[in-house]
Amino acid sequence: MTFQWRDYRAILALAAPIAGIQLAQVALTTVDLAMMGFLGVAAVAAGGLALLLYNQLRTMCVGMVTGVGNLVAAAAGRGEKRTGTLELDDEARTEIRAYLRAALFVATTTAATGALALIALGYALRWMGQDAAVLDLARPVIWMLAPGLVPMLWLNVLRQFAVGMRRAGSLLRVTLWSVGVNALLDALFVFGWFGFPKLGLAGIGLATTLVQCWTFGAYLSSVRRDPVLGALLSLRAWQADRSTVARIVRMGTPISLTYGAEAAITSIATVLMGGFGPVALAASNIVNQLAYIVYQVNIGLSQGSSILVSRTVAQGDRGAVAAIARRTFVIGFTFMTAIGLLYVLAPHLVLAPFLGSHHDDTAVIAAASALLWFAIVQQYCKGSQNLCIGLLRGIGNTRAGMQSTLIGYFAIGVPAMVLFGFGIGLHGPGIWLGLCLGFAATALLVLRRFRRGLRDEIAGAELAGRS
Repeated sequence: MTFQWRDYRAILALAAPIAGIQLAQVALTTVDLAMMGFLGVAAVAAGGLALLLYNQLRTMCVGMVTGVGNLVAAAAGRGEKRTGTLELDDEARTEIRAYLRAALFVATTTAATGALALIALGYALRWMGQDAAVLDLARPVIWMLAPGLVPMLWLNVLRQFAVGMRRAGSLLRVTLWSVGVNALLDALFVFGWFGFPKLGLAGIGLATTLVQCWTFGAYLSSVRRDPVLGALLSLRAWQADRSTVARIVRMGTPISLTYGAEAAITSIATVLMGGFGPVALAASNIVNQLAYIVYQVNIGLSQGSSILVSRTVAQGDRGAVAAIARRTFVIGFTFMTAIGLLYVLAPHLVLAPFLGSHHDDTAVIAAASALLWFAIVQQYCKGSQNLCIGLLRGIGNTRAGMQSTLIGYFAIGVPAMVLFGFGIGLHGPGIWLGLCLGFAATALLVLRRFRRGLRDEIAGAELAGRS
């Protein structure tokens, strides 16, 4: 029994800091959404729409550098195998520094492109049936949020570097501090306290961008002080090796498209919900944010197990992949079941932080309470597919997830949303029913691809053992 707990603890040791970091990052936008509740339902609808678009682009940008953690972990694993200790040799050190420089170059160009795309989306939505008043409120928030993608992605490069080296804990502390700083700045800019400009809804976007800058600076200082990470740190992105940049882009593009497809189907659902009015949109934004919080724990498990698989495979122990996968799913499903019970037993407690005392809130609570049941189903389906995608990435397959999501989301999910929401007339619940079907189909497809890849890995390990 002790041995089994140690095996689970190995996954949790990697996954918990990543999940904590993810949760703290999402806490920034969750605090933002809660602060919008003080400004009324229209502000929740508009600001939630801006945050959802921001999260869409943020997720895709992060996907471009997510594979860096696997590359760093594999390089470290090979270096440790060559030395026979936990120390890295010079070859591994050189390789890791090259990955870091190239990743920072990719991050800068990707984030700048993402910021421009975010601003463009704020204007393109007028042709997609969104309420004009909602868009007028959302655009200033989008303009304030867009520049924050650059320091956010630099931070994620450092995060992948630290996670690949199994030293992510300091980032968790920094990110937790950032949540408090964000809440304070939100209040200062929304209400104009202590002489700060009273910017209202736009001030929430500005606060988030300023916090992203502060968080990157604080974590960079922490990395410099770390005896292991500081010795490997190289920020000279302009000296990035072209072939290494190309390798990161090749690995990151399928991941980015997979993450983008995951975010896109939710964005499409939100745009469709906007067609049913501000109350339906506000309810969907709140439940989506709750589901997004739960999803961060699965991202932590996915990335943690992915890093562990990459390191294990690099050290030649392919047969351990199945055990890592099994333990990852046990942890993930245990957590999702606990959250589902909370939604069922205390829905008003879960929804209360996002709503103020406005007269429209009763209708929003009723709509959001109904959508919570769909959120429970969604978290199992979406969580399962994310765990499988991370495990596949650990064995070097980043394309299977992209192919499965394109089929599950856009061939099944989006048509189902339109059919149930508008064709059958189920409105908001119909949109979320179609959303759940898209995630369920994708989960089944990616699970099949992972099981096939797992069989190949085990067969390869057995063949290597016989030779």
